[in-house]
Amino acid sequence: MRIVLTYNSQSGETPMRIETLLNHVAKFKSFLFVDVELLKEPEVMSTTLMVRIEPRKNGRPVCSQCGRPGTIYDHQPEPRYFEFIPLWNIPVQFEYRMRRVNCPHCGVKVEAVPWANGKSPIVNQFATFLANWAKRMSWSETADAFRTSWNTVAQAVKQTVDYGLEHRDLSGITAIGVDEVQYKGGQNYVTLVYQINQCQRRLIFVGLERKAKTLLEFFLEFGKERTQNIEVVCSDMWQGYISAIKMKAPQALHILDRFHIVQMLGKAIDKIRNQEIKDLQSKGFETDILKHTKYCFLKNEENLTEKQRLRLDDVLKYDLKSVRAYLLKESFQLFWNYKTPYWAEWYLDKWCVRANLSRLEPIKTFVRTIKKHQPLIMNWFRAKKEFNSGIVEGLNRRVNLVTRKSFGFKSYENLRYALFLNLGRLPEPEYAHRFF
Repeated sequence: MRIVLTYNSQSGETPMRIETLLNHVAKFKSFLFVDVELLKEPEVMSTTLMVRIEPRKNGRPVCSQCGRPGTIYDHQPEPRYFEFIPLWNIPVQFEYRMRRVNCPHCGVKVEAVPWANGKSPIVNQFATFLANWAKRMSWSETADAFRTSWNTVAQAVKQTVDYGLEHRDLSGITAIGVDEVQYKGGQNYVTLVYQINQCQRRLIFVGLERKAKTLLEFFLEFGKERTQNIEVVCSDMWQGYISAIKMKAPQALHILDRFHIVQMLGKAIDKIRNQEIKDLQSKGFETDILKHTKYCFLKNEENLTEKQRLRLDDVLKYDLKSVRAYLLKESFQLFWNYKTPYWAEWYLDKWCVRANLSRLEPIKTFVRTIKKHQPLIMNWFRAKKEFNSGIVEGLNRRVNLVTRKSFGFKSYENLRYALFLNLGRLPEPEYAHRFF
């Protein structure tokens, strides 16, 4: 059944066929859209637009292995079907009977077709279309919206990301950030490397597990010449990352993650608070004053709610270990306000002496960690505060949005493709018509 569309049936204009519309949005050299059928399946209340494609008579098939034209050897007995972008929410499929090429260089091979890659059953435009919607919705929602399967969406994302990774430009990267995120719960981590230059902030590497070996894989993939151009690296205090960066990029200014330093101090304060509650309970003292005060101690003063502010004011009236720890935390915050490395280090040394005299073991442990990594912490001031963990943490929040939108990924490969799709800023193929 041939279907025709008209601009205006009363005006007497020339009818426009669906084949003409397809040629407008997806024209393929040496191939013709020859027929369109509306296939109905009443038992499942489904319809499909089947578009038959034939090669031009003078068109020579192209070898799928070397990309060179050859002569026709024979035709495959059965046609192949390729999914295209739905029309009026009606699924569209291309039907084409593949030819085999007698290639003088590769022998007899199945031909390459311009609308799909390899054995993929998805038209390239449809793959890019699905991938762009998969940035906005979960993969399941994308499949439901466009009447296809989850596996088709996953394959479309993979195809789009693979193209982007192959064609992306990694030149000019001088600043990177390294961090890890948890997935699937438990101790499952992936290592992420971001470009954090002011002009471009994007994900450039995803590696399985949080190991020095994983980061070394990044430097190997990145290349020796590009690695030598790196001027700044931001990371946390994990020794595996520090060792790998020192080995592969010794010329870079390595800045330790300010966020994790503050987080470590917060954990020390909370440990003191919890232990003090237990000590007071064991001695028979009232502990209500310290209960439900965790975030009163950990939040910055400007972020406290009115209720938390009043509760904190009450607690600060007592001579408690938790109060001493909180006052040390507040004075430590002043360290980040210094502008020059010399005076910042002077203040840090003074603060560490005072903290050691506090007789609070978790605080003393924190001081030992700070002194161990002090040169790398001071690099933040040497970089004139232009690079910090806030950039990396902001990107990590987008990682969390990706995983939460998809209700988590059980497969590392699917997670990797989803992260590159959303954070990689990857190039996409150019088409004559954009559907998104």
